[in-house]
Amino acid sequence: MSEPNTTNQPATKLPSNAYTELKEGEEYSPIMSANKTYPEVSAYSILTGLVMAVLFSAAAAYLGLKIGQVFEAAIPIAIIAVGLSKTLKRKGALGENIIIQSVGSTSGVIVAGAIFTIPALYILNLQVDFYKIFLSSLFGGMLGILFLIPFRKYFVKEMHGKFPFPEATATTEILIAGEKGGSQAFVLLVSGIIGGVYDFIIASFGWWSEVFTSRVIPVGQELADKAKLVFKINVGAAVTGLGYIVGLKYSAIICAGSFVSWYVLIPIVSYIGQGLTVPLGANVTKLIPAMTAEEIFKNYVRHIGIGGIAMAGIIGIVRSSKIISSAFSLAIKEIFGGKLASAENVRTQRDIPIIIIASGILVTAIMIFIFFQFGVVFNLTYALIGLLIVLIVSFLFTTVAANAIAIVGTNPVSGMTLVTLILSSVVLVSVGLKGEFGMVAALLIGGVVCTALSMAGGFITDLKIGYWLGSSPYKQQSWKFLGTLLSAATVGGVIILLDKIYSFNSGALAAPQANAMAAVIKPLMSNQPAPWALYIAGALLALILTSINVPALAFALGMYIPLELNTPLLVGGLIAHFVSTRSKSEAINTARRERGTLIASGFIAGGALMGVVSALLHLNFNWINEAWYESHSAEIVAIVMYTALCGYMAWDSMRGKPDEL
Repeated sequence: MSEPNTTNQPATKLPSNAYTELKEGEEYSPIMSANKTYPEVSAYSILTGLVMAVLFSAAAAYLGLKIGQVFEAAIPIAIIAVGLSKTLKRKGALGENIIIQSVGSTSGVIVAGAIFTIPALYILNLQVDFYKIFLSSLFGGMLGILFLIPFRKYFVKEMHGKFPFPEATATTEILIAGEKGGSQAFVLLVSGIIGGVYDFIIASFGWWSEVFTSRVIPVGQELADKAKLVFKINVGAAVTGLGYIVGLKYSAIICAGSFVSWYVLIPIVSYIGQGLTVPLGANVTKLIPAMTAEEIFKNYVRHIGIGGIAMAGIIGIVRSSKIISSAFSLAIKEIFGGKLASAENVRTQRDIPIIIIASGILVTAIMIFIFFQFGVVFNLTYALIGLLIVLIVSFLFTTVAANAIAIVGTNPVSGMTLVTLILSSVVLVSVGLKGEFGMVAALLIGGVVCTALSMAGGFITDLKIGYWLGSSPYKQQSWKFLGTLLSAATVGGVIILLDKIYSFNSGALAAPQANAMAAVIKPLMSNQPAPWALYIAGALLALILTSINVPALAFALGMYIPLELNTPLLVGGLIAHFVSTRSKSEAINTARRERGTLIASGFIAGGALMGVVSALLHLNFNWINEAWYESHSAEIVAIVMYTALCGYMAWDSMRGKPDEL
C-alpha cells in the first residue's frame, strides 16, 4: 500500500501505483492527502476558470467550424493555470489549478456539442435563434454532468490502472510540473505567439494560401482532372498542433480512412461513372464525368463514412453494456444502501448525493420538455417523444463516451449524434412531424444529446485528474454547472457571429460534422430518397474493421472529413513520433515529447484565439487580395512557410531535457 502524504504541502510526484492496477488490498493515495483540506474553491479559481471557459469556448468554436476538429481545452488551460499561479506566487495552488482546469475545460465539450449540429440549421436555411443554441447546449451539458456522476467511481476508482486516460495523464503531469516549477509556461507563451501570428497572417492578410494542393503543378492538375486524384493539406498551425497531441497511431488511422476515400473510392466512382448518361444516386443532379474529386466525395464517398460512424457508435453501446449495468448497480446501492452506502465521508471520494442527482435529472427533464413544447415543436406529443429520445439515448451513450475517452482520449460524439439524428428523424416522421419543423426538432434533439455526450466524455477526464491528484469530486461537480452556463452562452454568440461574417453556406467554414448531419436529415425529413446503400456499406465496413481490431470510428471519421483537414494531423503525428524516438534514453524522449506537447498546445490556443480576432476584424476590414490568395504562387509560399513551421516545431521539441520535467 502506498503511503499517504502527511506533509503540509502537496507532494510533487505521483505515487508509483498511479498508472498501474492495484494489487489485492492495495489502495491509491493521491498527492493531496484525503485526510487534509487544501485550497480548491476560491474567488480566484472560480473567476479564472470562468474566464478560461469564455475564451476557449470562442476559440474552440472558431477552430472547430473552420477545420472540423475541436481541441480539448484541458491541456492549454492547465498550462495557463500553472503559469498564473507562478506569476502571482500562489503557494500550494494545485487544488485551485484543478478547479480552474475543470471549470475552464467546459468550453471544449460544450462547443463540440453545439457546432456538430446547430450549423446544420443554417446549412438547411432553417430559422436559427440564440435561445435555441443556448438552451440546447445548456440542457445537454447539464444532462451530461448528471448522468456521468454515478459512473465516476467505476471509471476512476474501480478501473484504476486498467484505462490509460491519455489526455488526463498529460494534464495531470502538467499540473504536477507546475508544483515543481520550470519553463513550461514560457514555452507555451512563445509557441502561442508563433502559432497565433502565423494563423492570423493567413486569415487576416492572406499572404499565403491556407490550403496547398497538388494542382499547383501541371501533372497534378492533369491527375485531378482525368483520374480525380488530388493531394491537399491545410497549412495552419492549430490543426498541426492538434495532430501532435492526437499522436501518430490515431492520426495515421484517420488519414488511412481519408486516403481510402480519396485515392481508392473516388477514382473508382469516377471510373464507373464514365459511361453513365444520367445522374446516379439519391438527390444527385450532376453527371459523374462532370464532377470534380471534391464533388464525388460530397455526393457519394462521404455517405460511406457517415454509415461507418453510425455503426461505430452502435458497437460502442454493445461493448459498454457491462459497464452500464455495473455502474447502475453502484448507483442503486447508494440510493437504497442506507447510511453505509451514502455516508461517504472521505473527501477525495465524496460525490454530490445521489438523491440530488436524481432530482437534478428530473428538473432538467422538465426544462427540456418546456423548451421543446414552447420553443421548438409546439405540440405535446412531439415534445414528449423528443424528451424520451434525449433521455434514453443520452443515458445509453454516456458510458460509450466515457469509455472512449478513458481508452483512446477521443470522444466519438459525432457518430453517436448521427445515430440519434437518424433515430429521431425516423420516429418523428412516423408520428407525422416532417419538413422544416421536423428538421429543426431533430437537429435540436441531436444538439442536446450531442452536448450531453460531449460533456460526459470530457468530464470524466476532469474527474480522473482530480482522483490522481486528490481533488474533491463534489466541488468539481458543483462548479461545472456554472462553467456550462457561460460556455453555452458564449458558443451561441460565436456561432451567430461567424455565420454573419462567413456564412455557413459559403464554404468558408468547413463545419464537416454539421454538413454531414444536414446531409443525413434532409432526405429523411423531406420524403426524398436517402443513400441507404452507401450508409449500409459504411456500416459493414465498420464491422469489418472492428473484427480486425482497427478503430472503426477513427477510420470512418477520416473517410468523411475533407482530405485537407486530415493530412496535417498526420504531419503533427509524425513530428510527435520523430521527436520522441530519436534518443536511446527514455527520459530524454519523454522530455522531448512533453516539450512538444507544450508547443502543440500553444499552436492550438494561439491559432484558435487569433482566428477569433481575425473573424471580428473581418466585420469591418478586408485586407486579403483574393486574386493572390487563390493563386498557385500563394500555394507555393504556403508550403514553404508550413515547412518552416514544422521545422521549428521539431527543432524546439528536440530541445526538451529531463531536468525540465
